[in-house]
Amino acid sequence: MRSFSKTLTAAILAVSMALGIASCAVNNQSQGTVTVGITQEPGTFDPHTVVAAGDQEIIFNIYEGLLKYDSKGNLNPCLAKEYKISDSADVYTFTIRDKVKFHNGQDLTSDDVVFSLRRAAGLLPESDGKALIASFSKIKSVEISKDDPSKVVVTLDQPDSELLSYFTVGIIPKDYENSDKAPCGTGPFKFDSYSVSQNVTLSANKDYWGSKPAIEKVVFKICADMDAGLLELKSGTIDIFPHLTKDRADQLSPDAYNIMDNASNMVQIFALNNKVAPLDNPKVREAINYAINRNDIISVTMDGAGVALTTAMSPAMGKWYDTSLDGTYSCDQDKAKSLLAEAGYADGFELTVTVPSSYLVHVNTAVELGSELSAIGIKLKIEQVDWATWLDEVYSKRNYESTVICLTSDYAPYDVIQRYATDSKDNFINYSNAEVDELIKQIPLTPSEEEKIGLYHKILKIMTDDNASCYIQDPNEIVPVATKLEGYNVYPMYVQDMSTVKFK
Repeated sequence: MRSFSKTLTAAILAVSMALGIASCAVNNQSQGTVTVGITQEPGTFDPHTVVAAGDQEIIFNIYEGLLKYDSKGNLNPCLAKEYKISDSADVYTFTIRDKVKFHNGQDLTSDDVVFSLRRAAGLLPESDGKALIASFSKIKSVEISKDDPSKVVVTLDQPDSELLSYFTVGIIPKDYENSDKAPCGTGPFKFDSYSVSQNVTLSANKDYWGSKPAIEKVVFKICADMDAGLLELKSGTIDIFPHLTKDRADQLSPDAYNIMDNASNMVQIFALNNKVAPLDNPKVREAINYAINRNDIISVTMDGAGVALTTAMSPAMGKWYDTSLDGTYSCDQDKAKSLLAEAGYADGFELTVTVPSSYLVHVNTAVELGSELSAIGIKLKIEQVDWATWLDEVYSKRNYESTVICLTSDYAPYDVIQRYATDSKDNFINYSNAEVDELIKQIPLTPSEEEKIGLYHKILKIMTDDNASCYIQDPNEIVPVATKLEGYNVYPMYVQDMSTVKFK
């Protein structure tokens, strides 16, 4: 009977394939495991407290917000099937999608959305009143509409026309308390496990409300550094490796990997702590800006695959970026020496740059910076630390002199610029300018797009005049993808969307 069954099945399959039926059935089923190489140890899986971009690119697959970005940078409805903003820009109303389940089997309801947004805004009874998402501090209330239980009404204490992009924040089940260790969302993949220094494993969400993933599992494999990742790529144990440098990508066989690249909308910054002497002197910061050759740094660290920056925003932001500031600092070491002398440091000084060791491009940038700054008498001491230490000491505690890192954003100009407000928790360079603070406050209150563009350009100009820090490049995002795969998209933000990836 078993042999007859196999023969019959084979015959049916052969006929079906001839009719083009079987291929459709196979393509709609999940298959296989895809391994993604990463060099950053996850810090948390909580969507409301996450800071590191490396954590965000993993949890993008687990959580979903009311809105969600696509690979082109468009902001689309997600868990909210539609939304409305009042003319006064102080009331946002979202209509919640039905027939959506969390990974624990619970149905998504308006109560879950209210709980999540209140938690992110610091409005829960047990919270200390401090918003977990800084921009949500303007939220006065989050309520279910009295007229329609499928609608959630968010009321602000002041108009904010820039808040929409922040509603991409993950929605979690009501009263769920273990998001940091056992994330539970509505996304295309479920959290399976996390092994420290080894991997994070996700599995396909078979109950996903949208287009279901075409692969069964995703393993985010933690590599010690980029070179370790390259060895694994060469051995075929990693299928996808984001943020690879071009020189390493060029070492891979074209038969084994397709090399994808795109503008990253990242800002690599030589961050200068504005509260630490002698970096608290604007002339010293200006001297550093003139001392370096950005194109040489891009050539050395990215094999030329980057765009030189002199401001806090990437040209990938389009009209919000001010092209008139391009090339503000051309390399002029004589001018740099003169500026140092004016600042009282004619003989130079020693400066420590603290760099996360897992990001080789930043380590290499620090090495090149050291070589170029030595020409004007600045002796750069490179201190490599692990990622967790960098996050704690440099980003959170601001206990550093200088650092090299890439800043990411939610592909929204306000997300780029708000970090430079004096009281922003993200202002790790300790930049402070009262005029900039006032302009940042004006942006959400300004309905006219043309006027808002003017405000952004004015802020960028002031920050450039202040020499807030040393902005270097927007490095191209280079991603080797195994030739056996298709459907991977390079996003203009720090995202690894595995829902569209499939085996050929």
